[in-house]
Amino acid sequence: MIKKIGVIGTGEMGRGLSLVFSKVGLNVTVVGLTQADIDDFLKRLSEGLDRRIAKYELTNSEKKVLLANIKTTSNLEDIAGVDFVMEAIFEDLREKVKLFEKLDSLTRTEVILASCTSSLSISELAEATKRPDKVIGLHFLYPPTRRMVVEVIRGLDTSDDTYVQAKDLVKLVGKEAVEVFESPGFITTRVILPFINEAMYTLMEGVATARDIDKAIRIGYDFSMGPLELADTIGLDEVMSWLEVLFRDLGDVKYRPCPLLRKMVRAKRLGKKTKKGFFEYDDQLNRIDEPEDR
Repeated sequence: MIKKIGVIGTGEMGRGLSLVFSKVGLNVTVVGLTQADIDDFLKRLSEGLDRRIAKYELTNSEKKVLLANIKTTSNLEDIAGVDFVMEAIFEDLREKVKLFEKLDSLTRTEVILASCTSSLSISELAEATKRPDKVIGLHFLYPPTRRMVVEVIRGLDTSDDTYVQAKDLVKLVGKEAVEVFESPGFITTRVILPFINEAMYTLMEGVATARDIDKAIRIGYDFSMGPLELADTIGLDEVMSWLEVLFRDLGDVKYRPCPLLRKMVRAKRLGKKTKKGFFEYDDQLNRIDEPEDR
């Protein structure tokens, strides 16, 4: 039975996942590279919860309970006693492979090693371990505290038992599991990227403004947000990284990153994480030009 879970990574996904697991009473150990990363993690985690309190989505007592279930460390060896590992570092295959090699040596042989990758090969990560049958993908969509679906991705050697345990964990945290057999981009990333990329080309070609492109799609198709705001929410650097992976692995030009996207990433206009992307955002990450029609 899973009672203790290790989350590797202190970025936005790491913060969200730690809250998802803490909310259902799991003991969460979050591992960061440095103490500075840990300090930033705790600061941003507290600030995010305070924003929810300000919106009457959370109470101070609930915040204290959530934080009490989360402990942090910059020493990877501290995850030795966990029952399940959730990797949530940046999308770099070589770094993830190195990490899985270490996780394999540090944790008990029965512990499942899961990756939150949105596009990389689970089978390739599994080959870095001596337990390929216990390696699986759990793609929580961003932000994991709000998105209700999780792609449960089987690598070539993922066992049925591993899949069932991972699916049960998804159910425990109140999400809907979707079974996926490994393929570049899985379901959600593969389908959404051409949509976002085409919106960027439409903007670059001067067909309409960013605001009107998003307005047309959002209202016309009853979406909660348009493709450009969605890209800002994900992070434009992440979107470009995913597109490059799919373009490389599938070879289809529809996954070739829009030149405007490359320009914005080079300029560090990454969306909500820098408060400036296709739109601008305030300290609470609300759009400064919030549409009147919402």
